[in-house]
This record gives sequence, C-alpha cells and structure tokens, in this order.
Amino acid sequence: MSGASMLLLRSSFFDRLSSISFSGSSAASPFTARRSFSLATRAVMVTCKAIRIHEVGGPEVLKYEDIEVSEPSEGEVRVKNMAIGLNFIDVYFRKGVYKAELPFIPGSEAAGVVTAVGPGVTDRKIGDRVAYAGKPMGSYTEEQILPAVSVVPIPPSVDFATAASIMLKGMTAQFLLRRCFKVQPGHTILVHAAAGGVGSLLCQWGRALGATVIGTVSTEEKAAQAIQDGCHHTILYKSEDFVQRVKEITDGKGVQVVYDSVGKDTFQVI
Repeated sequence: MSGASMLLLRSSFFDRLSSISFSGSSAASPFTARRSFSLATRAVMVTCKAIRIHEVGGPEVLKYEDIEVSEPSEGEVRVKNMAIGLNFIDVYFRKGVYKAELPFIPGSEAAGVVTAVGPGVTDRKIGDRVAYAGKPMGSYTEEQILPAVSVVPIPPSVDFATAASIMLKGMTAQFLLRRCFKVQPGHTILVHAAAGGVGSLLCQWGRALGATVIGTVSTEEKAAQAIQDGCHHTILYKSEDFVQRVKEITDGKGVQVVYDSVGKDTFQVI
C-alpha cells in the first residue's frame, strides 16, 4: 500500500472514533491465560498476567501479578490484548499526580482480539480485531473487560502494534483537525513539536486533508522526520525566529490555525 493510501486509511479509521510499548505482534505476545469455573457464581473466570499498582511511586511499584477476569456482562466484551500503547499519562497515574483508586492497572489504549461477548452485544463477535483508547483504564493486562461501544474494528492493513500506539494520539489529532478547527484544502497550519507523537500525526493527516503544513522542531534530525511525516516546511526554532519565518513562508498572510503542544513559551512569543 502506498504512503498516501495508508494516510487516508488511518484518517478514515480515526474519523470513525469521533462518536465516542508492551507492543508487538501476536507472535511476541503469547496468550497464557487460564480459565476456571466457579460453581458459586456459575461464571467462567480467566486468570492472566497484568501489571498492577498498589502504591504510587517510581517504576518499582509496577507489580507483575496474576489477576482474574470475569465473563463479560450485558453490553461488554472481553479482549485479549496483543499490543498496548505506553503514554506519559501512565507515569502521572503511577506517581500519583493523577489520582486513581488503589490498587489499579494502568494503561489507556490497546489492540487485540475479542475472546468473549456479553449479552446484548450484536456488533462485535469473537475473533474480531479491535482497538480502544480512554476509559476504563487498565490496558496493562493480557485480557480485560470493555464496554462494547468503546472498541472499534481495526482495518486489515493496520497491525496490532500500530493500532495500539496511535489510538490516544490519533483521537487527539482527530479532535484538533476535525472539531476544534475543521482543516480544509488550501489552509495553512502551523504545528509546534512537529516530530512528536501528536505532531507527527497532525503533519500526516493535515497534508492528507490538503493543507500546507509548517512544523517547528528542535534539530535537523527532527526536521527530516517531520518532512517525512508530511511537513511542507520546517523551522528550527532554536536558531530561527519562527514568527518571522512563518510570515516569510506565507507571504505575510499567516496561518489559519496553530497547534501548540509546547505551551507557555510559544504563547508568549505569539
């Protein structure tokens, strides 16, 4: 598949999300869950591995443990995670910057295969390749229960690792490009931190939407990456005045929208 086709496929993929690394392939993530049957509850329980946090702190509080996962209830599915996304927000929860009831399993995005379907679920079936992001937290596990409405099908051309790693960032990019400001062909957009996670998606998607993309980066290496991701123009903000360069690039017209994941320093300059 060509790069342009993949960009458009991913664009369509994330447009579908608007209504609502352990990373690797299935070969790298062997399924080791064990099942037990409880006569008291008449429920099949799955015993699997998870990373759980019992107290906040450094990396040492991440505990690799056995957990039990029940059968899905009404409107739920159980998913065997083949890859999960690692995000800095996970560190905030681990350190206690963001509060969560202890103990908890961190992680907010994953991709895998549906292994069980609860009553009332008609649009998902066992064997479906799906991905999710956001709530409920708890993707650092081999299997988890999720609301069926929270999982979306993965296109055949997108592997598990790719889907898991771009769910949260992709939803962020979708919100910025299609909701906060609807980018149209002919627009010029400015992306700060263009070689970062969200920035790289903004560059790819913005170009696919027909916009001229200007990106700011800190190094020549990141400039090359931003160009590869779709930037038409890059600005090395450590050695160039990005405000002046934007004026030069746009013949003084400026841009329709600025996407800023840096914050204070760029706000003050603008």
